Amino acid sequence: MMVITSKSPFDNRVLDIDDITQKEDIVKKLEQCRVAATIWANVPVKKRVQILTKLRDDILGDIDALSECISETAGKVPTEALLGDILPVVSLLDYYLKNATSILADRNIATSPFLFPATSAKIYRQPFGVIAIISPWNYPFQLTVSPLLTALFSGNGVVFKVSEYSLPVGKYIYKLFNQLDLPEGLVQWVIGDKAIAQQLIDAGPDMVFFTGGLTAGQHVMKRAAAHPIPVLLELGGKDAMIVFEDANLERASHAALYGAFCNSGQVCVSVERLYVQQKCHDQFLEKLLDNLTQIRVGRGVENDMGAMTISAQIQLMQAHYDDAVLLGAKASGPLVIKEGNFVNPIVLWNVTDAMRIMREESFAPMLVIRSFDNETEVVTLANDTPFGLNASVWSDDLVKAERVARQLQVGAWAINDVLKNIGHPALPFGGVKKSGFGRYHGAEGLLSFSYSVSGLVNFSHLPKEPNWFPYSGMRYAGFKGYLDFIYGKDSWWLRVKRNHAVLQIFRSHSQFSLKQFWHNLKCFLTFKSG
Repeated sequence: MMVITSKSPFDNRVLDIDDITQKEDIVKKLEQCRVAATIWANVPVKKRVQILTKLRDDILGDIDALSECISETAGKVPTEALLGDILPVVSLLDYYLKNATSILADRNIATSPFLFPATSAKIYRQPFGVIAIISPWNYPFQLTVSPLLTALFSGNGVVFKVSEYSLPVGKYIYKLFNQLDLPEGLVQWVIGDKAIAQQLIDAGPDMVFFTGGLTAGQHVMKRAAAHPIPVLLELGGKDAMIVFEDANLERASHAALYGAFCNSGQVCVSVERLYVQQKCHDQFLEKLLDNLTQIRVGRGVENDMGAMTISAQIQLMQAHYDDAVLLGAKASGPLVIKEGNFVNPIVLWNVTDAMRIMREESFAPMLVIRSFDNETEVVTLANDTPFGLNASVWSDDLVKAERVARQLQVGAWAINDVLKNIGHPALPFGGVKKSGFGRYHGAEGLLSFSYSVSGLVNFSHLPKEPNWFPYSGMRYAGFKGYLDFIYGKDSWWLRVKRNHAVLQIFRSHSQFSLKQFWHNLKCFLTFKSG
């Protein structure tokens, strides 16, 4: 039996040793989950809400232990574990507890009394079945539990796989959900690296939700396509922050540092490109460098930045830094890497678009500044990337700021704030271009984890409908007249007058009397107006 040893990024201390899930066990877990999901799908949404309410109390009741587990596993300072991992989950859970019943409720659909006489129509939501959730190491709790909750509220079962660097958090998540009154086997977890993720997809879940890098996302999509299985991908970003000269520069400078160095820059929506209008560039840079000196790197609640989670990301940061400096960029200082994966944050300026740091996702505590002259230029620069996840625009002119924001090719944006929009539980989150597709959070999240079923009921007792066989020339003329009567131009009275003769063919099929005709016409006009 092969094992994975989990170590803390802080000091390389062994946190846990876990057996890698065997292929046959993955299949078995998925089968168990499918049986449980069939039961859960028939539980009314209101009852699901009652059952999942306990999770909020369980999280809050043991919040320090959970925060410590996240911190030790991912190298975060405790405040970052609380704000970045736990708070968004509790917020999303509370939103769904209050709104899932109405979001997933059946919807009655209006029908035309002429085209669909004596019918009613509705749309209802159906869960996919078993959702495979494959989550990353940067926010191991939030990016696992948020889609997991969305799947459960929507009526699905879940088999999840956290990163092999996040196993203690995965074990904690599994324990939390096993304390709930869920059908046995509804929430399962598997342990391993990318090979286990591949085996999980091959085992045949009904949908895959993946969060991670672009290359890994491409492999997931290719693997799922072989079966085929629908996928939702939340991938990387190269997010832009745009600062105009009329912005509150003091506020914007603090926001830029937080947006770039939160969680040691290991955030898919980190500020990785900072565009500052030329007229205020030097003034803004001075403020930024002054405030940079106040950021504390270390372990514990008195620090702002913790350790980077994996050493491979530090190596990429070093490569981007060296490339930029070699090509003429100026830096706030040398790249200092301390024992325990602690890295001091870096600000770079005098950069060019040819540098790797402007083109590739760094996922590290480096903030890159580039100047611009006007709106047109900065929109072009911001959109000149294969990614499209999030962005922010800073200006006291809110009309201008929104005009610019709406031209950005991203899935989300904020004005005069940074990152916080991603944590809003009612706002859907997801990217465009190579940042992925699909949405979760908000109402769209529940809709993404379920599919729509359309239903129509006909109450007629007639032997035939007007559109059924046999066809004839008279029938063709009648339907042509019907189209003109319903959708043609001119007033409704003129349409009735010119089509009266051909519309008579409907009388033998729908038992139109003159009284019924005018009643249906009245219904139709009401339908068209509202």
